[in-house]
Amino acid sequence: MNTKEIGEIRRHLRRDRSNITAIYGCYVNDAHQIVSESRLSTGMMPENEGEKYFAILRRCLSGTQGKNLIDLTFRTAQVTEGAEHKLLMDLRQSKLEDEELRGQFFRKVMDSLELEGSYLILLGCDTYDVPFKSKDGEGQADRSEESYTYLICAICPVKQPKPGLCYDPEKQEFHDGGLRSTVGMPELGFLFPAFDDRSTNIYNALYYNHSPKENYETFVDTVFHTPVPKPAFEQKQSFEALLGDSLGEQCSMEVVQAVQSELVQQIELHKESKVPEPLLINKEQVKEVLTGCGIAEDKLAKFSVEFDEAFGFDAEVHPKNIIDNKRMAIRTPDVTIQVDPAKADLVETRVIGGVKYLLINAEENVEVNGVNIHIGE
Repeated sequence: MNTKEIGEIRRHLRRDRSNITAIYGCYVNDAHQIVSESRLSTGMMPENEGEKYFAILRRCLSGTQGKNLIDLTFRTAQVTEGAEHKLLMDLRQSKLEDEELRGQFFRKVMDSLELEGSYLILLGCDTYDVPFKSKDGEGQADRSEESYTYLICAICPVKQPKPGLCYDPEKQEFHDGGLRSTVGMPELGFLFPAFDDRSTNIYNALYYNHSPKENYETFVDTVFHTPVPKPAFEQKQSFEALLGDSLGEQCSMEVVQAVQSELVQQIELHKESKVPEPLLINKEQVKEVLTGCGIAEDKLAKFSVEFDEAFGFDAEVHPKNIIDNKRMAIRTPDVTIQVDPAKADLVETRVIGGVKYLLINAEENVEVNGVNIHIGE
């Protein structure tokens, strides 16, 4: 799915637009036991409560593609005879009204998910009459050629606030309010099937993951039985490690700056172009930058091998997952310097009298502990 398709479903996923008649819930406590199951009629909900439920479901269609929103692909054999895919299709076919199927799904989630504390599983089933769009991109809301029926799932932590005194408006006094559990925004969730080319694609699902450090691999394997990429945090660590290891003594600050500068530029150009498909880069694009920096052939070959080992053969990765496009961080055991990538040339390395130094251009205002200081001639 691309950004336009995700946005289209997200805009539709509102109480006054969607065709979700009920939201099903399963409350699991911190001992991994089901406390309760519920069926909440969206038509009977108070307005503010309904908005909160739909806001939770919409959150599973938000974030950065490749980092928070990940396309999962089923193999053909799974679609034809896989138990995981069949359960999702059966849930969709029944529009979640089959209690036994819901229970089976809730137990699979509970048995595979390791979340700290209690959590709430929310499930909804919606049918979207996809408006026809002409070649010039103009939509025709009164004309639809397809109905897209999908499941939306959100898994949310349930938190207990600290006890405190609460205001009682009737008594106009503060008293102990007790403990009332509250539902947080989703930690993970999914959309199935995918909405590709504005049409139903039962070979794909869109997986939502809030944390850049965790991908809940066991959950994905149990529910979808399909591989999930490394978390974005691990991808960044892997890229940094392979860059330093493969280039060895040729891995200078100038080389790292050149790689980051090229990827930041591609991210900016992609953003300006407003192309809905996510930006992906491969090892050959990085090798072009390294070649331009004069990296030796043997080190380029080592980089190529280690890239395949870290990310997979002919893999494409999201550049935001392997660099920080907002800052460049330079660290020694005792000092950390953070620089806007666009101003990376303000910092350079130098050897003076046999001692290695980091030099920072300090022509503009310099502050120490918030105090403007003067640097003598």
